[in-house]
Amino acid sequence: MTTLHDQSRITLSPDQVSAELDGEAVVLNLRDGVYFGLNAVGTRVWALLKEAPRSVEELRRAILDEYAVGLEDFDRDLRALLAALEEHGLIEVGQ
Repeated sequence: MTTLHDQSRITLSPDQVSAELDGEAVVLNLRDGVYFGLNAVGTRVWALLKEAPRSVEELRRAILDEYAVGLEDFDRDLRALLAALEEHGLIEVGQ
């Protein structure tokens, strides 16, 4: 797994498809057929990545502008989400 830095560039894997259902995203890894569900904030992160590749810092700023969440808690949660998405082959992390 890649170490995430604020400037790490996150892109969606070409081996995935996603859909939004009732405000939450479901992502399918086309290589192994495993689905991954995202809550509302995770869905917003996913939507930002569908628009364009973004750095961890860009994602953090965008979410903090939209949601009333604490910086430290959100930063930890964002990094955990990105690590899980990478582990499941749904994103690619560039340095």
